[in-house]
Amino acid sequence: MKTVTFRNKDMYWDIAADLHFPPDFDETKRYPAIISAHPIGSCKEQTSGNVYGQALAKEGFVVIAFDRSFQGSSGGEPRSIEDPVQAVEDFRRVVDYLVTLPYVDADRIGVLGICGGGGYAVNATMTERRIKALGTVTGANYGRLMRGNFSQLNPIAALEAMANQRTAEARGEKVKVDDLLAPSPEAARELGVTDRDPLEATEYYRTARGQKPNGLNRSVPSHQAAAVGWDAFHLAEVLLTQPMCIVVGDLPGAFGAYRDGCEIVERAASKDKELVVAEGWSHYDLYDKPEPVKIALDKLIPFFKKHLGEVTVVKQLQSAG
Repeated sequence: MKTVTFRNKDMYWDIAADLHFPPDFDETKRYPAIISAHPIGSCKEQTSGNVYGQALAKEGFVVIAFDRSFQGSSGGEPRSIEDPVQAVEDFRRVVDYLVTLPYVDADRIGVLGICGGGGYAVNATMTERRIKALGTVTGANYGRLMRGNFSQLNPIAALEAMANQRTAEARGEKVKVDDLLAPSPEAARELGVTDRDPLEATEYYRTARGQKPNGLNRSVPSHQAAAVGWDAFHLAEVLLTQPMCIVVGDLPGAFGAYRDGCEIVERAASKDKELVVAEGWSHYDLYDKPEPVKIALDKLIPFFKKHLGEVTVVKQLQSAG
């Protein structure tokens, strides 16, 4: 693995990423590549990199797990912003970086998004034609979440509160940063949290199981308004034509990934699309638990090999004399 940072001409900050290489990696060869995108409030060192990134690299892909702008080790201020427009643009910036690497085949780039990173990956794939194959694991439409459970089913009231907070900060108040999760599973239960998804999110992010220094699960309310009006699946019926492999668990929770997976498979214009249901497993089981992760990878690995191909040898032209 190699940690890199890069900055595009249109950026004022760096994107941080981990490159995961196949066994016996050889820079004189040309590899298919996969962009692996982390969940909402997460970072590249969690499921996108240390689980799916590593597994796909072992199968012959160069995998780049990156931190979105404002999160993880990437730049951007204020920290912990979830800006869907910026998030989708980050995918293009990662592609821009990949096509400069001599060992990456620019015509064989795919994407895998987990949780909210899955929704971003769907949206990015629609208009980024350099992405040739799309995979998601328990992918969620962040815009739908912001209009639904993340705003207590009252998006107008949430927008009013966001507007008031932004005004306060414009007038000099400190930027408000909210913790999305309780500090522990026990604290979550004491607060009355009963739904599977937020409870299991707390168990993943707030214990040794998944906790990482940069996986903070925080939000900045004054910068969330754009997400309320955003939809990851807008125009999928017209623009999403690339092959798709969508993996979900069938134990539903408040974050709605099962619903979103069914919806995008139904709506997408792609002729080659599959919904993979990991029966008996939940949203957060698919982050790192061996059995459901195997169910996902047993579908994703052949899917990406079919549509991105295998490593190729680059022929070197020898100059005469």
